[in-house]
Amino acid sequence: MRRSQLPRLPLVLLAAGCALLAACSTAASGAAGPGGGGAVIQVVAAENFWGSIATQIGGRHVHVVSIITNPNTDPHSYEPTATDARTIASAQFVIENGIGYDPWAAQLLASDKSSATVLDVGHLLGVPDGGNPHRWYNPSDVHAVVRQITADLSTLDPAARTYFASQQTRFDTVALARYHALIAAIKARYSGTPVGASESIFAMLAPALGLKLITPYSFLKAISEGTEVTAADKQTIDSQIKRHLIKVYIYNSQNVTPDVQAQLAEVKAAHIPTATITETLVPASATYQAWQVRELHGIEAALANATGH
Repeated sequence: MRRSQLPRLPLVLLAAGCALLAACSTAASGAAGPGGGGAVIQVVAAENFWGSIATQIGGRHVHVVSIITNPNTDPHSYEPTATDARTIASAQFVIENGIGYDPWAAQLLASDKSSATVLDVGHLLGVPDGGNPHRWYNPSDVHAVVRQITADLSTLDPAARTYFASQQTRFDTVALARYHALIAAIKARYSGTPVGASESIFAMLAPALGLKLITPYSFLKAISEGTEVTAADKQTIDSQIKRHLIKVYIYNSQNVTPDVQAQLAEVKAAHIPTATITETLVPASATYQAWQVRELHGIEAALANATGH
């Protein structure tokens, strides 16, 4: 699994000094109460994919800071810095993924006894602990989060409610237009095509694309969480590759474990096309939709290569 290279400090130490520093930070930003005098809402997103969406919905009425931005950082095992603690402590609105994906965010909020409005994506979607946390790869879940971000921002700044609603409409109909078009096109042309994948991220997207993901879910989950892969799962996947039961193999290029490396070698030997997806925005400066569209183009190209159309 990937590991952050940032300095690590115990949460109790981070929380100890963040309250005073947060107050200074808030004062320095010039932010008044939400909705008061054109104040800008201070938003913190645990991960940059949700941060990108919040930035586009909030527009000029928000200042968004995303904590996980480095593609080489693993949100599952990330340990926050003192800067992260101060950032969350000064936030008026915090977006965390939940579902065990970023437990450090909830710990920082609890340590600071934060009064911020908190959007826990897992709670919003009713996904229990142990469920697939990669909800940003599920188009319907993304729309639910967009609606909730709009609602929460509108509550924090009622005077900008109409603005936020307009931003949401533009995001849904303009920013995500190519994203929706590609999903529909892939589903229309390749629905039912059997595919393999390296981890549970793609288990969120495959149904939306109409693709038949036949890799054992226990393997996908193990790779995502960095736990032991069973010999039975390895044998199943080896057989699927060697017998060409999958047409395309989709893998997370940010988490290529030895098991995934072995499968990639087998896929290459079998002349099975591949496509890549990533855990976080690549490049880090990309918008959510640009990132997703690039990945969808790659999946579409691999499917075309595999099927001849």
